[in-house]
Amino acid sequence: MAESKQELRERIGDLAYEVTQNAATEYAFTGEYDDFFEEGIYVDVVSGEPLFLSTDKYNSGCGWPAFTKPVDQSALKEKRDLSHFMVRTEVRSAGANSHLGHVFPDGPRDKGGLRYCINSAALRFVPKDEMEAAGYGEYLAKLEK
Repeated sequence: MAESKQELRERIGDLAYEVTQNAATEYAFTGEYDDFFEEGIYVDVVSGEPLFLSTDKYNSGCGWPAFTKPVDQSALKEKRDLSHFMVRTEVRSAGANSHLGHVFPDGPRDKGGLRYCINSAALRFVPKDEMEAAGYGEYLAKLEK
């Protein structure tokens, strides 16, 4: 049986629910993973689907976790976002359709030029030494690159 909205909210918390389900945004510089650079993998807080590797995270100074690329392009889907009197590209998880944040063309040029600006509340971090046990062992080799 599918999880109800209330059960999901209870499992992931109010902020994560508002971000992932209602496209809210956490305040800049307040997220758990903004100034966080441990080795591991970032997964969708709703579904656990793999999204980003720590090796692709960088300090962009924007106030939210920033990544140069997803773990796999098929992990994300993009949608044009015309809210707040801006034209942006929203980023959602492919499987759970969780709102994650936005992607901008102002990232490091030597890494492809993209900046995936992601809400910490939409993510769950799995440390490198726990990845195998948590079912993310296939991504360990990618951390070595």
